[in-house]
Amino acid sequence: MSFDPASILPDDLLERLRARAADIDRRNVFPDADLVDLTEAGYLSILVPRDLGGAGLTLEQASALQQRLAGAAPATALAINMHLVWTGVAKVLADRGIGALRFVQEAAANGEVFAFGISEAGNDLVLFGSGTDAAPTPEGGYAFTGTKIFTSLAPVWTQLGLHGLDTTSADAPQMVYAFVPRSEEAAGRVVVRDDWDTLGMRGTQSRTTELHGALAPADRVVRRLAPGPNPDPLVFGIFSVFELLLASVYTGIARRALDLAVAAAGKRTSKKTGQAYSQDPDIRWRIADMALAYDALPPQLSALCRDIDELADHGPRWFSLLAGVKHRAVTAAKGIVDEAILVAGGSSYFSASELSRLYRDVLAGLFHPSDPESAHATVATAWLGPVEG
Repeated sequence: MSFDPASILPDDLLERLRARAADIDRRNVFPDADLVDLTEAGYLSILVPRDLGGAGLTLEQASALQQRLAGAAPATALAINMHLVWTGVAKVLADRGIGALRFVQEAAANGEVFAFGISEAGNDLVLFGSGTDAAPTPEGGYAFTGTKIFTSLAPVWTQLGLHGLDTTSADAPQMVYAFVPRSEEAAGRVVVRDDWDTLGMRGTQSRTTELHGALAPADRVVRRLAPGPNPDPLVFGIFSVFELLLASVYTGIARRALDLAVAAAGKRTSKKTGQAYSQDPDIRWRIADMALAYDALPPQLSALCRDIDELADHGPRWFSLLAGVKHRAVTAAKGIVDEAILVAGGSSYFSASELSRLYRDVLAGLFHPSDPESAHATVATAWLGPVEG
């Protein structure tokens, strides 16, 4: 049976989100009203099984929804993405018979909001290493000390999923993945800086988070793994869901830019020919080039998401496939927005233009893992083998 994203995100809801986006960007605030609307629509639990109170959607369906949401409110989509990553990882594990993140599914169905605390300044190891110290506690939990950057949903998250490095246990070093509750902020062990003043994606409010011995209880410590590349299902789940849902957001931006370009071409009229710009051969070539780039993205996302859902086994190729689709989506989206601005003309240079905002928002895609250098290195290794020596 085919899935209609409008059944979860109807047009009237999208128009409300779109109508708020410019003001949220201008004032550099979190989209609180968007979160209320999306929570009421059950959006935060779309990947939670029905028997736990969610919508029971697949990753492929969530990808389609994130594309649709990003076309209306990119910053809202990117912020919610980070919550969906954790519920998506829980689904990936559960589908493979691992219940370690069942509590994430139950909590998401009950209204909790999960943030993604992995990024650290200068840490190009990403999932394979951490500059955050994870010190074991006598109760079996961990105390985390370090600084996380780009922590989306900063004003509203209730649980922070993060990692750190245990250097003191008998089997050290070990990467520790756990969840810290928001209550640690009241104790002074979590400090959220109000420092999100950026070029674009302002509504995500992805502020810096300081950890000063922030406590994750024993029942929220989900993995201890050796540093470095690891085939553990948790690492695979994080990488796969993160890359695919990120690519979905930027694919949604690309589609919106293409739609705006088509609309502009139909409205603008050439003084030279008296015809609509939609009849101009150069404009037609630009829009065709945008469409050629865009049309390749949704099928790729759909196929890879379906492979995750259906437990396909691409073996060691998985990481190059996932890094590749994220890289292609971001690169194509940036090019499409550039072309859309040329089609729309000088009016798009004004800050009131939606294309002006998309131009700034789409740049954020370059900074998410896998960045261009990492993606190329991953793909080169897949095809040529590791660098010798």
